[in-house]
Amino acid sequence: MAYGCIHSRSYPLSTWSKNKVQGNEVAFSLGYGFSICRTPNVKCSQKLGEQSLSSSRAVEKKPVKKSGKNEHHLWKKRDSAGSGQKALNLVRIVSQLPSEKETVYGALDKWVAWETEFPLIAAAKALRILRKRSQWLRVIQVAKWMLSKGQGATMGTYDTLLLAFDMDNRVDEAESFWNMVLHTHNRSISKRLFSRMISLFDHHSMPEKIIETWRSYVSDQMKTQSGK
Repeated sequence: MAYGCIHSRSYPLSTWSKNKVQGNEVAFSLGYGFSICRTPNVKCSQKLGEQSLSSSRAVEKKPVKKSGKNEHHLWKKRDSAGSGQKALNLVRIVSQLPSEKETVYGALDKWVAWETEFPLIAAAKALRILRKRSQWLRVIQVAKWMLSKGQGATMGTYDTLLLAFDMDNRVDEAESFWNMVLHTHNRSISKRLFSRMISLFDHHSMPEKIIETWRSYVSDQMKTQSGK
């Protein structure tokens, strides 16, 4: 009598119905009987009438790395809406005014009167436009007005103002402003400002001031190194 093999046990075929292979059972006619497998991961084989079952290894799935969420860098400086147009409007206003300080400051106060926050980005853009146009008097007036409002006290604004003093031949004002910067930011002055002052003194043939500025720079660097 032929036998069927189910998980290494042998049963007479009469106990099984040839036509009732259900579920995941798969029957193979091998000539000597039937080999019945109940699971899809089990291979059935027969050799010389002997049947054996072997389990296949489950294929390990590699974990899929999910990309992290995009971080929103809130500290990045964002442009305010319409700052470019505001800057052009400011340039147009000051360009049409007389040179008197009171008149210019009054017009600038009106320009900012209805703003809920000081339009610093627009004012900085206006300074850059005036600088490109070499309108040095207007650069000085706008920069001084910004600083009087407690706005724009950055190395970039200082550099632009010192350049305007140089180009408008206001050496005394430049030196006075430079001394104020030295006393206010004695450990955080950029090399660019020192270079700007050396260039200014060289432009106006003041070698003693060049040496003095260089010594101030060396002293500033030594303070910075000792503070680390």
